[in-house]
Amino acid sequence: MGAGQERALRRRIKSVNSTRKITRAMELIAASRIAKAQHAIIGAKPYIASMGNLLEGLAKNFEARRHPIFAQSEHVEGVAVIVVSADRGLCGAYNSNVLRAGERLVKEHLEADRICKVVAVGKKALGYFRYRGYEMDRTFLGITDQPKYPDAKAIADQVALLMEQPEINLVQIVYTQFVSLGTQKVVIEQIYPVVANDQVIDEDSPAGLRYRDYEFEPDSDVLIDYLVPRVLETKIFGSLLNASASEHASRQRAMKAATDNADEFAKNLTRQMNRARQDSITTEIMEIVGGAEALG
Repeated sequence: MGAGQERALRRRIKSVNSTRKITRAMELIAASRIAKAQHAIIGAKPYIASMGNLLEGLAKNFEARRHPIFAQSEHVEGVAVIVVSADRGLCGAYNSNVLRAGERLVKEHLEADRICKVVAVGKKALGYFRYRGYEMDRTFLGITDQPKYPDAKAIADQVALLMEQPEINLVQIVYTQFVSLGTQKVVIEQIYPVVANDQVIDEDSPAGLRYRDYEFEPDSDVLIDYLVPRVLETKIFGSLLNASASEHASRQRAMKAATDNADEFAKNLTRQMNRARQDSITTEIMEIVGGAEALG
């Protein structure tokens, strides 16, 4: 191997080490943001759960259940699908998993001759659905890394506008649920109409809330009209928080794998370069010895 090839190996090793520094830094940043995202989920969970239980519990009340938000239509004419992806890549299969699940859901609705409105959250969802020719009703960018409650409110306001259209009688959200650092799963949740959970109210418990026995002041329709936007906001906010934590966890794993691969690659290149240098030195020594014998 000549000196030129040895210099090429040196340049490759330097390039790999530079890439390793970047992937290592991204791994550490993702690790720090996971902790913040987990704290955000823990902090918001009681409010989100209480709001969800309140509305699900109201569905048990004979007076309240007449509200359209509890109306389970047998024939779905139109659906709004919210797909939550990331604004950036380099996070393994995180984006591809949620986008494929979202596309499958949209295709199912279209094949059933339903009107389908796609609300894309994140640049990856925007690019994915735009490239495949799907019509998007609204897009939200730059909010998935560190979502705030006003971001969820903006999405909920758009969803509320879609719900005002008479043909839209179903709203679903596709996102990645954060289970643990090593486990995240793509889930599809129905956020409108609200499905009553039979386990919400424990009627056998003395402390259990019997929503069916409540009388409302003001009228139940007025109360639920006020609660509907709040519930949409909290459900979407919870989805954004889970998606953010899942994104950072996936990016940390991907960057750790990239850093380990860079270490191994640099080690192999260094081994090749050392072997090449040894061969070059041996060849030079043989030439010197051969020249000396010829002169003798």
